[in-house]
Amino acid sequence: MKTPQISIIAPLYNESETFPFLVERLNNLMDSVQESIEIVLIDDGSRDNTAELMQALALTDERYHCLFLARNHGHQLALTAGLAVSKGSEAVMVIDGDLQDPPELLTEFYPYLKQGYDVVYAVRKQRKENFVKRSAYYLFYRLLKSISYVDIPLDSGDFALMSRRVVNIMNKMPEESRYLRGMRTWVGFKQIGVEYAREERHSGESKYSFKQLFNLAYSGIFNFSEFPIKFVSRLGVLSIIVSLIYFISVLIKKYYFQEVIEGFPALLFMIILFSGVQLFALGVLGEYILRVFFQSKNRPLFIIKSEIHNKEFVE
Repeated sequence: MKTPQISIIAPLYNESETFPFLVERLNNLMDSVQESIEIVLIDDGSRDNTAELMQALALTDERYHCLFLARNHGHQLALTAGLAVSKGSEAVMVIDGDLQDPPELLTEFYPYLKQGYDVVYAVRKQRKENFVKRSAYYLFYRLLKSISYVDIPLDSGDFALMSRRVVNIMNKMPEESRYLRGMRTWVGFKQIGVEYAREERHSGESKYSFKQLFNLAYSGIFNFSEFPIKFVSRLGVLSIIVSLIYFISVLIKKYYFQEVIEGFPALLFMIILFSGVQLFALGVLGEYILRVFFQSKNRPLFIIKSEIHNKEFVE
């Protein structure tokens, strides 16, 4: 197969129910456009028969390049693996394998690339998740935008079309704690958002638990904001001011109003105040230290167990 113009990357984890419909829509897309396309599917350590379905497909259709990771590395690292092996000479499109991101939007994104944009990212104008998740996403995106040192677009996820030079730069970014939509914004160049209605999952349940969503949010906040460490400093200054005000009020009551100040409540107040501030500060510092610790190990970001490319199986 000659070098494709566009790569479409989709990470899969236990998506055997959705897989046939994903392949059908991808095939229809490839048959309807003039540009040559390769599909990079990444099995992120699935426990169902997703890997077997991918293998059977890739061995019969050279347009599919399938990676099989050694274990479940998580969504962001699975996408990182896909970006690393993608061959698209012009652009790379990132989608979710659950069909919430319609691959057909490639035909709407690609003209912007031809107009000189390096990143065309999707903006979710409406979501189909439950009220709690929708509210959490809404608040998080606005919090991150308000504290981040890069202008991360509101309501945009990983679903995007990126030029080859943007992908090449992202592949050179070695951080272990990855927040791809922030990295994509940090790279810069000319970027534009296109609104779309995010669809419901075709079948099955979301693979992102609340714990994983919190971890992703932490990566966004601690990787692209100085706010946490500055907040701790300001909290420390505020606690000193509160303590000084309390101390001055005690002196005034003692020397001007001859009031007797009980020592135990004051002591208890000071211990609780400063202990709370110190524990909070240690927690914030711990988050940064933990990221430095994992990064310093310099381990590979992902491990590919095997892959199928051009209908050839490689271990």
